[in-house]
Amino acid sequence: MGGERFPEHKILPYLLVFPSVAVIIVFLVVPFIQSVRASFYRTSIFGTKTFFVGFQNYIRLFSSPDYLHSILITLAFSAFVIIVGLSLSLLIALAVNQKIHGQGFYQVAFIWTYALSPAVAGTIWALLFAPATGLIPYIVFRLSHYRLNWMTNGQIALLVVSAAATWKMLGYNIVFYIAGLQNVPRELLEAARVDGAGPWRTFWVVTFPLLSPTTTFLIFVNVLYAFFQVFGLIDIMTQGGPGNSTEILVYKLYRDGFVHFNTGYASAQSFVLFLAIATFAAIQLKVSTRKAVYAR
Repeated sequence: MGGERFPEHKILPYLLVFPSVAVIIVFLVVPFIQSVRASFYRTSIFGTKTFFVGFQNYIRLFSSPDYLHSILITLAFSAFVIIVGLSLSLLIALAVNQKIHGQGFYQVAFIWTYALSPAVAGTIWALLFAPATGLIPYIVFRLSHYRLNWMTNGQIALLVVSAAATWKMLGYNIVFYIAGLQNVPRELLEAARVDGAGPWRTFWVVTFPLLSPTTTFLIFVNVLYAFFQVFGLIDIMTQGGPGNSTEILVYKLYRDGFVHFNTGYASAQSFVLFLAIATFAAIQLKVSTRKAVYAR
């Protein structure tokens, strides 16, 4: 194909593609292969010797109550980020997309949460909910005389971390929903109004189906975010505590691999996590894409 498009420079297309392919191979493919290989080994406590253990790391993984607990925590955390995050983002996008004074300002203002790094977002929320000096515990105490201490309550800690992660991703979701809403044909909305459909029915019959490609994409992106990109936020806010109540899979992988130096066990977790995400992505894209409405 390269020779047909560039008859005088048959090697040029391959040279142009080579840097990107080399980066993918060196920084993605090779580490992945090494991680899969390491999952079948156990390393000595000082890291000087490795022992082939076969599938023992995987057997240990799925027989560990801590790992099964981490799976449940991750699923609950991800469900909150996806369901609450996308619902709230769509609601805000609908409000911002209306013809109101300062519309452009609001559209830009909601983006800034995504511009923050997870560590900065975690610091903001940790300060807001600090039991002794935080604004939120102070307001809760003044209203109900209840001393909110999320650092000693696992359920509240998971809720706060989930809310922080949702807030962090809010701007990204809003931007895409605003773009999707602006691509909805006005003539379809006007036709629905002429037929007597109210705002609620117009949204569900016309607007929401036309947003299905955007929703499909955002579900996939938010799943990746909830599974992989909240490490910094959790590390700043809770470090997986209290009592492992916020120890999602990626943070447990970090603790086993880089704190306890159990590299084989951590590599097994990495491979299982990769398979789970790859399987979900394949199923989600196949089902959602088939049901998505792409016609305008």
